[in-house]
Amino acid sequence: MISTDTKTEPVHSEIKRSDWRQRIRAHKEAVSNRIDDYLELRQQHRKDPVLDFLFEYYAFRPSHLRRWSPGFGVLLRGNEKDSYPELSELSMGMKGAYLNPEYFPENRKRSIRWILELLENSGRRKPSFGCFGMHEWAMVYKKDKDQIRHRDIPLRMDKEKLASFVESRPLVCTHFDAFRFFAKPAKPLNKFELSRDSFSNTEQAGCIHTNMDLYKWAFKGFPWISSEVILEAFDLAVEARTVDMKASPYDLEAYGLEPIRIETESGRMAYLEAQKAIYERSKPIRDHLIKEYRTLVHYFDE
Repeated sequence: MISTDTKTEPVHSEIKRSDWRQRIRAHKEAVSNRIDDYLELRQQHRKDPVLDFLFEYYAFRPSHLRRWSPGFGVLLRGNEKDSYPELSELSMGMKGAYLNPEYFPENRKRSIRWILELLENSGRRKPSFGCFGMHEWAMVYKKDKDQIRHRDIPLRMDKEKLASFVESRPLVCTHFDAFRFFAKPAKPLNKFELSRDSFSNTEQAGCIHTNMDLYKWAFKGFPWISSEVILEAFDLAVEARTVDMKASPYDLEAYGLEPIRIETESGRMAYLEAQKAIYERSKPIRDHLIKEYRTLVHYFDE
């Protein structure tokens, strides 16, 4: 049930009735095209090293991804009898429905300011491309098979050769949420001291995981962040996770993922090319997210 509001709607743009109805249909179809086959395989208890991670680690369910929202500040033209998106934050105004900021949780206002600052800071920093995906190798460094996170997937090297390779390469990870999964003996090998407290001070937009996390920062703002931006960020996260897994020490050819062999010079160059392509693709998505978060934050700061 959409509430009725007689106040002036806090909107900066409008979508006519036929357009937003079409956008809802197009969004649901787009999401179905991306995940329906995966969901069918998941029912058969079959693993997917890319989408399993996105839905389990990030914990934004497929059913949530299917839902459509115009984002904050957008008026959906129509009347009370229209089939609006099923969003409890919608209110009905004189000309249509909009996300009512009175329904924004007070305890989330601090977090959206933090997310905006993080996105702005990471976007301003000079991107770094020198890690060559070594974080996944550092996570299994000197670990026995039964200690490895994905123990059901074979490694491409034995324990001794893998350890020697890690020790032969510099570890320059800047992303705390990757670093925190490093094997204990690998952490002192990293060039940077990373912590939860300094998270926003070390993020930089060349990092595969930083760009994968744009999806997290997008869906954490749902429904106040538009579904179009969330889906753009999801697609980028799929690409980033795919590269991440291809460059890992795991043998994932059974899942259709041919290795990027970063233990070779040609493999490192292939990783670098893929990392830079993801960075370029991330820039407009980050800009869209910053714009939408700024709109929301500025409203509350007025």
